[in-house]
Amino acid sequence: MNIGVDAAALGMSNAVVASSADVNSCYWNPAGLIHLEDNQIALMHANYFANIAKYDYAAYASPIDDRSAWGISLIRFGVDDILNTTELIDNEGKIDYNRVKLFSTADYGFTFSYAVKLPVPGFQYGVNAKIIRRVIGDFASSWGFGFDFGLQFEKNDWQFGLMLRDITTTYNIWNINEAAYKKIADAIPGQNQEMPESTEITLPKAQLGMAKKFIFHDDYSLLAAANMNMQFTQTHDLISTPIVSIDPAIGLEFGYTNLAFLRAGVGNFQQVTQLDNSEKIGFQPNIGLGFKYKGIAIDYALTALGNQSTALYSNVFSLKIDLSLFRN
Repeated sequence: MNIGVDAAALGMSNAVVASSADVNSCYWNPAGLIHLEDNQIALMHANYFANIAKYDYAAYASPIDDRSAWGISLIRFGVDDILNTTELIDNEGKIDYNRVKLFSTADYGFTFSYAVKLPVPGFQYGVNAKIIRRVIGDFASSWGFGFDFGLQFEKNDWQFGLMLRDITTTYNIWNINEAAYKKIADAIPGQNQEMPESTEITLPKAQLGMAKKFIFHDDYSLLAAANMNMQFTQTHDLISTPIVSIDPAIGLEFGYTNLAFLRAGVGNFQQVTQLDNSEKIGFQPNIGLGFKYKGIAIDYALTALGNQSTALYSNVFSLKIDLSLFRN
């Protein structure tokens, strides 16, 4: 749930909390759903780690009236066809490849979003209710629940956004297959001697963003946006304290007649320890392209899961369709 969705946003290093205003607001900031003029759907696919892991996303959103909107989205991140070799050797100590089976491990996130325009001009808020499902073959599975809260404010062409993720702390309760666990409990002396914890928690996080769109000669536009991504624990982020750690992100989108877009961004600033124990600042640059015509938007991003010194970049494609196109 931390990777992000929509190639347009990923190309801007996810600095879209303030400017998100379409179906993808289900993920970035549910308050942005207020800007919907009609029903929209979105799809995205990406491969990570040399095509080992697959990341997929689908969303649908619709306005309810001129003051509210709703949406749903589904995310899956999984690795399929993993070899299960725990039974490779039979009871007589012989290797039997027929005993090797395949399994998948996957995380699912299902989100229901609702947004409302406040009586105060320029303000809108939204909430997410999330269901988290995690599966590791037949070995273990879990269910989790959590909530997000988003807020947006607009004034004098400036946009501001606040996204509070997992505000109640998201809990996942694991069900572990004890029979499968016992088969590997003594495989390596001193390891796997105790059952894993059955409760997993995701601590709250906050994202504070601002954005402004500049128009040049009616044909050209430039959207400039910035995020401050905050975790309430000490990490290796650029700004790190025992109370809060902050990782900034900056994104730009250059547009031509609202038809073609060129995007760039930089984020994931981290304090990286080198082999000689010296430290340097690592970061992740992203780029992207987009095309929009008659309610259909196709976007591409070259992005990664880590900073530029360690990450393997992946190609991300996404599609967004305004369903009013078919009614017209």
